[in-house]
Amino acid sequence: MHHIKNLKKILKPLQKMINMKTTVEKSEILFLYESKYSIPNGDPFTGEQRYDEETKQVLVSDVRIKRFVRDYFIEKNNLAIANGEEPKYEVYVFNDKSQISEGSKESGASARMQSLWKKYYPQKPGKKEMEAAALSLLKKCIDVRLFGGISTEKDAAVNLTGPVQFALLNPSLNKTDLRIHQNTSVFSSSADKTRGAIGTTSVVPYALNKIHGWINPYSALQTELNQGDIEELFTALWASVNNANTRTKSNQNALLLLQIVYANPTDKIYGVDKAISITTEKQEEQIRDSEDYNFDFSGLAEIAKNEKVKEIRFYTEDENLKEQIINNVGEKAKYNSY
Repeated sequence: MHHIKNLKKILKPLQKMINMKTTVEKSEILFLYESKYSIPNGDPFTGEQRYDEETKQVLVSDVRIKRFVRDYFIEKNNLAIANGEEPKYEVYVFNDKSQISEGSKESGASARMQSLWKKYYPQKPGKKEMEAAALSLLKKCIDVRLFGGISTEKDAAVNLTGPVQFALLNPSLNKTDLRIHQNTSVFSSSADKTRGAIGTTSVVPYALNKIHGWINPYSALQTELNQGDIEELFTALWASVNNANTRTKSNQNALLLLQIVYANPTDKIYGVDKAISITTEKQEEQIRDSEDYNFDFSGLAEIAKNEKVKEIRFYTEDENLKEQIINNVGEKAKYNSY
């Protein structure tokens, strides 16, 4: 009897969660984009591409994907300011600290909170209202509503778990061999040398990157994520990859974005990350272009048959891919233009 009482105690909050009215649908995300002779995700310490040497797959981290999204929002804001318009987005995490709070010596999160306080609460609220006010400030930021965020200020410590999460490391659909590329700098490596420095780096000849993500409706209630935010996320994913303008990221193309939407907020299907595969007559390491392989959507077709799936929303600019998705998914396929 003691064990039964303990079980009921554990299940009570779970049942309460199940009965909550959610504002967004539970879903999983699959995003495919290709990289050619580039570095899809370099290690911050070495600059070398993240790579699984046993499987020969390129790896892209969740941090890289979230940075793409945040950079898109920040660039849209900068463009608005340049045009004399009001910025559309509040963004909490900046990669460039100089954009957070001019002259600040505080940590990124603390400095950003200070700038939000100044903007929305010129007079800080009393001690009892501080936590609620800090929570409202965080929720004003679209990246917090999506990915979560924290405030560590005294009397205003807040921690929000993001409803949108991506796999920690996302392996490419194809195997590839890294290629060593030699770099020559036109600047001298030191004051007493007249020649530039020479170095090497590893580049990826071709990678079909597959990003797997989730949207949790219960966490969405906490951050107040809404459907409009999700559409902004998908727009940012697509546009940021296509418009990346750095030496290591410029040769990328978004191919396909899928959202597998569940019928109920507690539903779950195993193996969504395996829904898409490729076939090729070449060795996978020899793939250099999307014309070198074909997509296999048989796994996605099986998922679409499951009663737990409400519909499969997708976007692509490739008419052939669009036709394949519709043919494999059937009536549950819904083409969305983000």
